[in-house]
Amino acid sequence: MNRQRWKKYGFMAEVIVLTLTAALCWKDVSQGAFAAGHGAEKAENNSSSESAEDSGTGSGGNSGTDSAEDSDTGSGGNSGTDSAEDSGMGSGGDSGTDSAEDSGTGSGVNSGADSTGKDYIKWVDFHVTSEAMRQACAYDVDTYGQEGHLNWVDLLAYLGARYGGDFKQYKAKDMDKIAERLQKGETTVEKLSAEIKSFDYYREAYGAVLDGLVGEYQIEAEDQGQGAQSQESQGEVSWTKKYGLKGYSPIAKSFPYNDYDDFGVARSYGYRREHLGHDMMGQTGTPIVAVESGYVSAMGWNQYGGWRLGISSFDGRRYYYYAHLRQNFPYCKSLEVGSIVQAGDVIGYMGRTGYSAKENVNNIDTTHLHFGLQLIFDESQREGNHEIWVDVYELVKFLYKNQSEVVRDDATKEWSRVYQIKDPEASAYLESDQGKQTADIDPANK
Repeated sequence: MNRQRWKKYGFMAEVIVLTLTAALCWKDVSQGAFAAGHGAEKAENNSSSESAEDSGTGSGGNSGTDSAEDSDTGSGGNSGTDSAEDSGMGSGGDSGTDSAEDSGTGSGVNSGADSTGKDYIKWVDFHVTSEAMRQACAYDVDTYGQEGHLNWVDLLAYLGARYGGDFKQYKAKDMDKIAERLQKGETTVEKLSAEIKSFDYYREAYGAVLDGLVGEYQIEAEDQGQGAQSQESQGEVSWTKKYGLKGYSPIAKSFPYNDYDDFGVARSYGYRREHLGHDMMGQTGTPIVAVESGYVSAMGWNQYGGWRLGISSFDGRRYYYYAHLRQNFPYCKSLEVGSIVQAGDVIGYMGRTGYSAKENVNNIDTTHLHFGLQLIFDESQREGNHEIWVDVYELVKFLYKNQSEVVRDDATKEWSRVYQIKDPEASAYLESDQGKQTADIDPANK
């Protein structure tokens, strides 16, 4: 009897030990998997995602001016029909990404290290509201030149860390409080970085989206923009030095469009995927504008995006993607891969090309611009399943305050900006080794 009890109790003890051991192992494994694989789960969920491309007609808000002239006539006649007079078809190279037609990206908030141990951000959720951007930008511009100059991205990064990236919680008074503390010297950005664990992440993530949009620039003096510092005459052109918003809406001034937040909605051409861009519906021939200064890194036909254009920022962090451009006359004729563009320059024309392996085909039902923004923290994210595309709906609403005024040349049927700018970032890039290499690209090899 005692022997039977011993066997029974011994067996029960062995079961208890094995159960505890398994539980401890599972805890370690699950914690490690969450820490290291949180982004991977999102990547799998989005592995069939694509950034561009369906017409996405929605009933969303009207961000343009509905009373503006029809874009085919604009202020200078018939600039934009599908049978445009000059082909202007870029066959330029395919350097750069094709904007996530096969991106398979997610948009989480994770960072990690590559095989060399280098840390970089793996995912970004950009949910900053246009109202928060406007308030932060105003603080930045208003305090420029002062000892307590406030950087708008620092302010947004603080709120991002406070809200956990959820700007549904945004209150203007929250930004007022941190702005006041910074200006009074009660705290510093360095202290915020040390005190708030996630501040550095949000500063880098939001900076990757916004850092190129506010700063110093020069513009022709006739412009009535922000904060003139001084004027100087250069030949017959008078230039005004300014500091402020130098990023532009992708749609030229006085051309109507409508849009809604369609990031992540389903697309089915080719295969089922998510839409990783922003569609802006308008009229054929509407001039499309460079949002930020940069260089043309991709140009030509893509099965999904039709005639498309990719512009990379000078710091290499942002890749702007403009797709479904006009049949026969998609681009500004002077553009080629390697061309330097200034923010606000006309770069192409709205259309409905794409969804065809054959070039120059209108297979998109609704005329629109697909506008996308890819972030690049590491070269492994430039192409493939690790690309990061962010929702730009709120950013587009913010940039609407700064639209480029354009004029049509009846002889060439091209549109161009009325007031030129000089972006010091462009000048610095042209003087750099990389800029010189870009300028020396042989068009025959594009």
